[in-house]
Amino acid sequence: MKIFGLAGWSGAGKTTLMVALVRRIADRGIRVSTIKHAHHTFDVDRPGKDSYRHRQAGATEVLVTSRTRWALMHEMRETPEPSLEELLAHMTPVDLLLIEGFKSDIHDKLEVHRPALGKPMLWPDDPHIVAVASDVPLTELPVPRLDLDDPAAIVQFILTRTGLAS
Repeated sequence: MKIFGLAGWSGAGKTTLMVALVRRIADRGIRVSTIKHAHHTFDVDRPGKDSYRHRQAGATEVLVTSRTRWALMHEMRETPEPSLEELLAHMTPVDLLLIEGFKSDIHDKLEVHRPALGKPMLWPDDPHIVAVASDVPLTELPVPRLDLDDPAAIVQFILTRTGLAS
């Protein structure tokens, strides 16, 4: 399974880009899955739903299944956040796993950067950033600069980098 990540500050457009990339990659017949890191408490089900009630009652894991999908929720309770490596063990192998976040982990990443946010670039401190996607031209980068508004070119870069380009 090939792995490639998107990293950047909150508000840079990682999720919007991820959705565009997944759609284009899947349209090519490449099996793609994603992992997204959240820096806050989140729920994938809603208060009042049975699965939510099971978790609130103290269940460590809740698996919800139907004819069309299944989802496994695992409550961390007081245990430490798992590493990316531990999470990868739960994923069904696919052709390409795209990772959103986990910016300090060791895997090839595309930095999503919008100078208007006023945040520093990540690439100077991360040797695993292999390209930068930005909404403005950037100069003097040691890695390729891709246009954030051209997801087709970004897909081609990722597929070439991971050896999945045909």
